[in-house]
Amino acid sequence: MRNRYVDLLRAVAILRVVTYHTLGFAWLTVAFPAMGLMFALGGSLMAASLDRSGVKAIGRRIRRIVIPFWVLGAFAIVLMSLWGGMEYGWRTLLWFVPLDDPPTTERGGFWFSQIWYVRSYLWFIIASPALLWVFRKWPIPSVLVPFGVLVALWETGHGSGGTIRDFFMYAPAWMLGFAHHDGTLQRISKKILWPACLVMGGIGLALLFHTPGPRGYDMNDAPIADTLWSTAFLLLMLNAAPAAMSLGAAEPAIEAINRRALTIYLWHEAAITFVRMVGVWLGITLVGGYHNLVQLSMVAVLVVLSVFGFGWVEDLAARRKPQIFPLPRRAPMRRLDEQPAPVPA
Repeated sequence: MRNRYVDLLRAVAILRVVTYHTLGFAWLTVAFPAMGLMFALGGSLMAASLDRSGVKAIGRRIRRIVIPFWVLGAFAIVLMSLWGGMEYGWRTLLWFVPLDDPPTTERGGFWFSQIWYVRSYLWFIIASPALLWVFRKWPIPSVLVPFGVLVALWETGHGSGGTIRDFFMYAPAWMLGFAHHDGTLQRISKKILWPACLVMGGIGLALLFHTPGPRGYDMNDAPIADTLWSTAFLLLMLNAAPAAMSLGAAEPAIEAINRRALTIYLWHEAAITFVRMVGVWLGITLVGGYHNLVQLSMVAVLVVLSVFGFGWVEDLAARRKPQIFPLPRRAPMRRLDEQPAPVPA
């Protein structure tokens, strides 16, 4: 049975990511720390898969990630080859097995800057059996130790990015996902949780506002502040998870976004870059006032077209029947005078 609360959070997170990357509003990173939430939800789903299927879940999860990524990888290699400047070697294979950042050209870096998330997600999938064992044996240290490593990396000048930095930055969120799956977070008393989150989040905000980055008060430029603020946010959001909820009329749209979340993420940067290129060619301003709305609308149209064009690959990767329109199929409604078939005793 689908968890509608998780579906809602994931849909809001992916829409926030697209909006932030399009408009660049730093305040969005504070208002809704989407990346930490996406990793936390990934950890929760991975723990559920491991409990249900054991280590076989690793292969299934990897398959669901890499097959849609292959489509993007083929597109990227062809596009950058046509532009020129693409260097080929063994690292080109990373476009199909993204365990590290694949090579790009200068122009390609703008089109495919989102690849780090896929790379980090794959490493978390691979490490999850060990991480889940560690979490269930030492739950609190399993969250604190990665944060301590992140602080050490930052203080020694190695915390600005890369595979190792990203792993330790988002490991606490992945572990909180485990806690959500196990029901640990839901059992924490709000009398303890809220003061702790206020202190943790307050420290994160204080660090951010004390030392703003090149983009101003943007959490992406302050990994330690981001981790503290995201952790406080996640604890509150996941602690408040209801046992069940209904999304009402929004349910089909929310489920459609969840069915195509990876496609939206993989292709939204290309959509943004293309819209900006068109704006330059036509001499159209896409920044400020209602121009922001124009830009966001154009990006949304291209993302929807990408979903129609490539989203069905997610169905193949999940071994579902491919659908161009990712709307859930509902059982036909019964007539009022139609009785359900009897259940065998």
